[in-house]
Amino acid sequence: MFSRELSKHFGKSLCKRVFLSRNVTADEWNLGCVTAIWMRGMICFALRAKWPPPVYEQMTNSNSRRKQRLVSLLYCWGIVAVTVLPAEAQQTDQLQQQLDELKQQYDATTKDLAKRIAALEQQIEKDKQTQSKAKESTISAAELAGQGAARNAVSGNSNQVGAKYQGQVPLDPTYDQLQEAENKIEGLQRQVGAFEFHGYLRSGYGLNSEGGQQVAFQAPGTEAKYRLGNEAETYGEFIFVNNWLNPGAHPDQAWVKTEVMIEANTTNSTNSASFPQAVVNGQVTSGGNDQFRLREAFVRGGHFLGDTQPDAIFWGGERYYRRQHVEIDDFYPLDLSGYGAGIEDVRLGITKLAVAFLAGARPDITTQNGNYAKSNIDVRFYDVKGPLGMYGAWFDFATSKGGTTPTGTVIPTSSGEALGFKFQHLEWHGGYNAFSIQYGTGVAGNFSSNGSGTVVEDPIPFINSQAQFLITEQVLLQPNDKFAIMPIFVYQRTKDGNPLHPWQQWVSFGARPEIFFNKYLSIAFEGGFDHTHSQVAPLYDGWLRKFTIAPQIGAGRKFFTRPVLRAFLTYGNWSDGLRGFVGGIPFQNRTDGFTYGVQAETWW
Repeated sequence: MFSRELSKHFGKSLCKRVFLSRNVTADEWNLGCVTAIWMRGMICFALRAKWPPPVYEQMTNSNSRRKQRLVSLLYCWGIVAVTVLPAEAQQTDQLQQQLDELKQQYDATTKDLAKRIAALEQQIEKDKQTQSKAKESTISAAELAGQGAARNAVSGNSNQVGAKYQGQVPLDPTYDQLQEAENKIEGLQRQVGAFEFHGYLRSGYGLNSEGGQQVAFQAPGTEAKYRLGNEAETYGEFIFVNNWLNPGAHPDQAWVKTEVMIEANTTNSTNSASFPQAVVNGQVTSGGNDQFRLREAFVRGGHFLGDTQPDAIFWGGERYYRRQHVEIDDFYPLDLSGYGAGIEDVRLGITKLAVAFLAGARPDITTQNGNYAKSNIDVRFYDVKGPLGMYGAWFDFATSKGGTTPTGTVIPTSSGEALGFKFQHLEWHGGYNAFSIQYGTGVAGNFSSNGSGTVVEDPIPFINSQAQFLITEQVLLQPNDKFAIMPIFVYQRTKDGNPLHPWQQWVSFGARPEIFFNKYLSIAFEGGFDHTHSQVAPLYDGWLRKFTIAPQIGAGRKFFTRPVLRAFLTYGNWSDGLRGFVGGIPFQNRTDGFTYGVQAETWW
């Protein structure tokens, strides 16, 4: 009896433990019980079939204890078979599902990391290429700004990209964020490629031998002076160019660009000085104020005519127009710069053609027609290949509409013509040779300048009879990287049109040799001679000699290598005929003087 109860208790406890340990549901428990009863019935049926009923009854009575144990065990086994085995199978399925999910997560993470690694490798390669380019060439301020913006695009520090638009960039950026940053970098690089910044500047300071501020030695009646150690101002030209169409400059595509230039100069007075104008030796000075002018503001473009005229350029606005320049005395033998429009680089057989309309006005002179104005029709032929070099010619027709001023003064309508010839021998002994001869009459007679462009002169009664004849020659020789020299020559005769006034004359020649000790150190000398003669007030007749020595630190071994830093010592002397006309106040009663100082000069 005790063993029977123990068997029952053991069976129930075992089933209970199985039920609790496996988290068997009620349905599974019921199914286990039914299965156990079915198995008991099947065992009893098998025993009855094997032995006859008397034997079976005897066995069941004599072995009741054994039978009860067997039935209890079979009862538990049925429950276990139905509940435990399915539970173990279910647990195996769950483990397999978890394993599959982990494999999917592993594959997704691996792919994401591979993409991020590839993107970072591409970015590193681009950074290496950018650094390599930076070592090979000078990066302009606009490029540096573009690269800084590009770096900010990756780090999220820019005002245009990153945190402002997509929130704080995490320490490990996702592939989408890297791709977005790369797209923005490409956009910024395109903007940087479309923008150009060019310019020229010179600045420094000097003193004269009397202890005051440096003054320039320039003869009266001349439009230029020898420059080295003889420029007492700060001057700059700052050019901003934007390429609107075809910034890559593909030769078979049309292109359009805008160019704006700000010109500025100071008298090297105190920074931000503002002083009233003063009259010195009959000439009005700026008084020390900084001056700013908009010298260029125009649009130009090309390749609009296709392959018929692929080099033709159309332009319109205000610009420096095809100026001729003598370097060491800063003289412009031909300068009609101003406002207008035109076309240039049109191929006509053996030559190229440029045609332009250029104009300017005097707001201080008005008639019933408005401000007194001057208009030019300028035609030029150039790049004609011939013996020894390239040849060119130009023609200008100018006119000014007259009228009556508010005070009743009658201004006559005037006109004039000018023409010129130019020869250039390029790549000659390490340099070049340029020669020009020009002549003009009437309002077209003032084709040369000190860089002021189209000049609208006072409408004097004899303006139609005024004239100018000009010859210039300049040569640059640089046979090696240790020596270079530029000699020049200028001969100019001008007439104001008054039949009682003779011609005025200016003759100038000089040279600037440079000796290069190494890639960075050099020394420059400059000597110049000017002779001027005028029998029209103010009367003068005399000569000026000027000499300069200037040790220099530069960026190469070429005559035109810039930037350059120089110290200078300049000496000038002049004849009695020019006493009071040279050197300003410090030397107005003398015929010689010297100045010294420092200067920086560059263009880009």
